[in-house]
Amino acid sequence: MVAEVHKIEDLTEFAMQAIRDAGEEALSYYGKGKRDVRFDEELVTEAELHLANFFQDRLAAHFPEHLIFANNREDKGYSHDSTRFLWVFDPLDGVANFQGGIPIWGISLALLENSWPVFGVFYMPATGDLFHARAGQKAYRGNNEICALSQSDVNDESVLLTYSRFHTQYQTSFPGKIRSLGCTAAHLCYVAGGQAEAAVITHETYQDLAATRVIVEAGGAKFYRMNGDGFFLNEYLDGKKIEEHLLVATPGSLTRIRDCLQPVS
Repeated sequence: MVAEVHKIEDLTEFAMQAIRDAGEEALSYYGKGKRDVRFDEELVTEAELHLANFFQDRLAAHFPEHLIFANNREDKGYSHDSTRFLWVFDPLDGVANFQGGIPIWGISLALLENSWPVFGVFYMPATGDLFHARAGQKAYRGNNEICALSQSDVNDESVLLTYSRFHTQYQTSFPGKIRSLGCTAAHLCYVAGGQAEAAVITHETYQDLAATRVIVEAGGAKFYRMNGDGFFLNEYLDGKKIEEHLLVATPGSLTRIRDCLQPVS
């Protein structure tokens, strides 16, 4: 089930403008964390609340019957009316970068129709990068089509993106560069765009991944469990934390990268 063609255009236009405007709002808080503390939780909380309210008001003004995803509420039931549309808004990914003035952070927005993804958008206001895709179609960075690297070979120029404590939990024979840039959504968009071969992620939620799931799959990569089995994000529509580690890569590179990673016992 997908939205009618004419409505997809309207909804996409709304999403693109809303996330750009939210980005402008976010920039008024960017890099203004207290310099004498490692992490300025007060600033981040204020920014996240402001952005969430900003999007809620914008959606109510344009599509008042549409729903907004909440981590403590699962959207159930098939519908033909406007309530079949569910927006998933993540106000900030990469919060430590955001409060510290490092430009790798962003805002994501996805649209579901009866729990099926319609499109996803991830915007990085400090760099101006806008990643977006419609489900089942091509992925884009701005106006340029992007796609994941498809080769199975991994060499010393390959890139694996990870989370900050990866080195304490895995022994690796990965021959290339291992990096943590501090923003999961950016990591996933870089895999979708071919800047990295794969990403290892953990402790995310549906809200965190709803938009980039669409972009990753449109770019030709997929989400896998670390044993190589497929991972289905919709199992986490109830908002519970995804405790397991996930590997995001193309089918062609999955086995080669998995062979490089051994969990620390």
